[in-house]
Amino acid sequence: MARFLVGIDNGSQSSKVTVFDEHGAAIASGRSALRPYSTPRAGVVEHPDDDLWTSIGVASRAALADFTAAGHDTGDIVGVGLCTIRFCRALVRADGTLAAPVLSWMDDRVSRPHEQTDDDVAVVTTSSGYITHRLTGQFVDTNANYQGQWPIDTASREWLPDGPEFEAFGLRRDQLVDLIDPGGILGRVTAAAADATGLPEGLPVVATANDKAVEALGSGLSEPTTLLISLGTYITGMTIGASSHPDAVSFWSNFASKPGDYLYECGGIRRGMWTVSWFRDLLGPEAAVAAATRGLSVEEQLGLEAQEVPPGSGGLITVLDWLAPTDESHRRGSLLGFDGRQGRAHIYRSILESIALTMHGHASAMASELDTDFTRVVISGGGSVSPLLAQILADVFDRPVHRPRTTDGAGLGAAVCAAVATGVHPSFAAAQEAMVSVRDEFVPDPVANGVYCALEPIHASTARATDDLYRRLAAL
Repeated sequence: MARFLVGIDNGSQSSKVTVFDEHGAAIASGRSALRPYSTPRAGVVEHPDDDLWTSIGVASRAALADFTAAGHDTGDIVGVGLCTIRFCRALVRADGTLAAPVLSWMDDRVSRPHEQTDDDVAVVTTSSGYITHRLTGQFVDTNANYQGQWPIDTASREWLPDGPEFEAFGLRRDQLVDLIDPGGILGRVTAAAADATGLPEGLPVVATANDKAVEALGSGLSEPTTLLISLGTYITGMTIGASSHPDAVSFWSNFASKPGDYLYECGGIRRGMWTVSWFRDLLGPEAAVAAATRGLSVEEQLGLEAQEVPPGSGGLITVLDWLAPTDESHRRGSLLGFDGRQGRAHIYRSILESIALTMHGHASAMASELDTDFTRVVISGGGSVSPLLAQILADVFDRPVHRPRTTDGAGLGAAVCAAVATGVHPSFAAAQEAMVSVRDEFVPDPVANGVYCALEPIHASTARATDDLYRRLAAL
């Protein structure tokens, strides 16, 4: 009998719900864009109303409509894995409803201990803890989505014992949910949740981890000599290991999706692929119409044009600080080096080259500190659909770049967790082997690599060179 698994991927820009078969093939999917963030004042970034839950419901109903329209039976779905945006904070009443909008990972408050200013707040949890309650009626969550301002023991994956260290987080013990490992069952879909999402009532809801760890699982990251680059709104590089490194300088240790393992994550790019979308949208509707006449998206058209631009983008250098770090709020993004020869293809290629050069610097620092050498690169996320970006990454890293069959690593990773929990596959390793596969490979060009080796130190020094200018500008 055919068995199917649902992966919920609640990302920073949209919610995606996909139905996979037990071999990892996407059978049906639905997507619902998230509404723009609410930013009523500096430092406040919130998801308006109940947008996370609403968007998951819309995407889920669309996916299941496609699933049944293709002749499949929802009774053959055996489990749903839940993956949501990490570092969010949900303030919840005792009945499970929101006492305030969900705080985005970009909200300054999530980097500080909780401040109890509303007596209605009975539970403080992550976005996955909140959505779990909406799906199951249970206050329970994966332990692997608690990093940052949470009183968790990173060795045991349990809440810290009572004492000063626990109290420093501003939380009461009764405000915290129960924790379980990835691959455990959080509960079952309630009648109300079934009505909202179209998921079968009683379907097991399975714990995953933080969204980057789930993406890593669904992209096939399984050995410490592989670097995964997640090309999403936030771009980062990751690898895995068996121990935490709390004193590391160039990377930080996060919980992996496989219980007991750790995900190592180097420095990243805030608003990474968002910057690509920003540039695309600047071109206006005329560019979309012109691309559509060729049966292409604007990104595809730009990619074809930028392929004709030699490495180095005619001297253009991009600094990707479109969203400044909290501790360096003066920083700004830059496009430098115009002399009249460049057009939109040069700008587009320069943005992609900056992504690759920036991540090579961050990943190299992590590899050095881990005393390892990455022998290949895997890319995931929305940006991985670009063959030009994949080739530039291969040329910059001087390593083969592999693209998985699915770009939705987080959705597939959620389905992998569900497959383990429901017995479709006996282990995480077996589920990965059965469900994750490589679609294509990009091989480094030695000539292009030579150009990027010469360009990298210049690119790395550009942000430092503009820092003083932007400090003076911020003072105005």
